[in-house]
Amino acid sequence: MKLYTRSGDDGTTGLFGGKRVLKNIARVQAYGEVDETNALLGWAAVVCQPLLAERIKRLQDQLFTLGTELATPPENLPIQGIVPLADAQVTELEQWIDEATDPVPPLRQFILPGGAESSARLQVARAVSRRAERGVVALAQVEPVRAIVIHYLNRLSDLLFAWARWENWKLQQPEILWTPRNHP
Repeated sequence: MKLYTRSGDDGTTGLFGGKRVLKNIARVQAYGEVDETNALLGWAAVVCQPLLAERIKRLQDQLFTLGTELATPPENLPIQGIVPLADAQVTELEQWIDEATDPVPPLRQFILPGGAESSARLQVARAVSRRAERGVVALAQVEPVRAIVIHYLNRLSDLLFAWARWENWKLQQPEILWTPRNHP
């Protein structure tokens, strides 16, 4: 099987179930941004602490499931053989957030992305996950989207922020504090 099909050369792509749509519609934008988040998580995992790398793999599996749901027109859901994300996955993210924030000093002011390489990569993934969340919210304005999808992405960005701080703390890298300045 060849990697290229040429079927998208006209600016369309196929949704799960076969329907062809333009590549710039809200649905394709949303699952594309989820895919970007997934790719950035893979990039972060290669330099993260082993515990996070293991958990990131789990997130990547979940994001692939979420992307599959977003790539499927509502009339073709549920997808046989794919278990959609549920409240349990959001609860797990919240537990991981709590685990990551407990040992880290409380945040008293805004910080800039940076410090350890792993932290910086997690911050990039966080920013893109926020964009994915905005994309799903935009999709939800024109087509049905399960609320859990938005909940999951919202919690995911919080988790990535918490992990970025945890990585800096674990590696004894100081956080870069933002100091407001009056610029001319």
